[in-house]
Amino acid sequence: MSAFDVDLFVIGGGSGGVRAARIAATYGARVMIAEEFRYGGTCVIRGCVPKKLMVLAGRFADDFRDAAGYGWSVGETRFDWRALIAAKDREIARLEGVYRGNLERAGVTVRDGRAVIEGPHEVRLLATGERIRAAHILVAVGARPSLEPTIPGGELGITSNEVFDLAEQPRRVLVIGGGYIAVEFAGIFAGLGSETALLHRGDKLLRGFDEELRDKLGAAYARRGVELLLGRTAEAMERTGDGIAVRLSSGETRVFDQVLVATGRRPNTAGLGLETANVALDEGGAIVVDAYSRTLCPSIYAVGDVTNRANLTPVAIREGHAFADTVFGGKPTMVSHEIIPTAVFSTPEIGTVGCSEELARARGGEVAIYKTSFRSMRATLSGRDDPVFMKLVVDKPSDRLLGAHLMGPESGELIQLLGTLVTMGATKADLDRTIAVHPTAAEELVTMRTPVA
Repeated sequence: MSAFDVDLFVIGGGSGGVRAARIAATYGARVMIAEEFRYGGTCVIRGCVPKKLMVLAGRFADDFRDAAGYGWSVGETRFDWRALIAAKDREIARLEGVYRGNLERAGVTVRDGRAVIEGPHEVRLLATGERIRAAHILVAVGARPSLEPTIPGGELGITSNEVFDLAEQPRRVLVIGGGYIAVEFAGIFAGLGSETALLHRGDKLLRGFDEELRDKLGAAYARRGVELLLGRTAEAMERTGDGIAVRLSSGETRVFDQVLVATGRRPNTAGLGLETANVALDEGGAIVVDAYSRTLCPSIYAVGDVTNRANLTPVAIREGHAFADTVFGGKPTMVSHEIIPTAVFSTPEIGTVGCSEELARARGGEVAIYKTSFRSMRATLSGRDDPVFMKLVVDKPSDRLLGAHLMGPESGELIQLLGTLVTMGATKADLDRTIAVHPTAAEELVTMRTPVA
């Protein structure tokens, strides 16, 4: 008889934890999982999925404007914030049921409530006090948004958790930050008609992305009516009769109805009991793991944002799958974090994979740059400004495609395919000999012939 109640206990019912639990169960492992909030985790409940739905809602304003150029008379339009939030909530509830159902069908025992570690092989459910002995423990609790840096009145701001449940659409909104979440929500609010300002301490948005892409996104946001307050920070907030007064480092004070603070997320490791099993954390509170997602305690593993390696949902899913393959499938699997396709659901949308031009040149090799820009075909009859930008970074000696950077409609879809090409080591010659699909924006990727640098 086994000394353990289960072979695997997963703490956290988000994307990484659910994938690990399901795959482990298919290998015959006895699996139990606990989630203290809602199954689906940040991505499904208050992250990627509801955010993308809101992005799509904001883009209908462009569709209505384009329609007139194609002979349609749309008439007066009106946006209903409450209707959107209600529809979003119904879809999220449906998806949560799908996640829970998939776990149960795989044979995973599902628990609701917070679980904490009480040793290398022991977990306790706080709601019931039940203790479970597990051969292996996987921590997949993700990260939490933070209201940082701390400033007087900073608690008046909301985070990406609360923004999905606002009862009313703010007429005037300030978004603080320059990363994915800040950029995307600034685009959402502007698209839905809110007066939107984006405050960022840097001189450009999206640090770490290709510099030319950053420049073009900033210009596009400014044209779309997003007020860019760059090179500045918020020093204090105060509730007034007219809203939230925000004092900026530039000396001015601005008033908004809501302030969304999207300046970062922190690994959600507090109070998990990790110290009882000598699980090490780094200076930022992330769990330290090896290439197989194993902590310093041999029976405990961690995947996803709680490890602060590459904080993206598909990465957490891949790490969770690799963990199950390694521990229960007899197939030791490491996840490479070197090449990760990613999309920013701004409007215009961004897709990027591999090296930026700056990184490729910094590595000292000979680099060839191919790029093009044009207006999207959809906007030609309406006259709307809808820019498309495409850039390929190529290693000259080998002709290998090092990176691709896109801005424009469906860039997220296109970058998934380009991610395959970069990952497999495709060359510029492979693109050149591919027959174009006409008329599409994507054909430009296989028809660029002359390097610009």
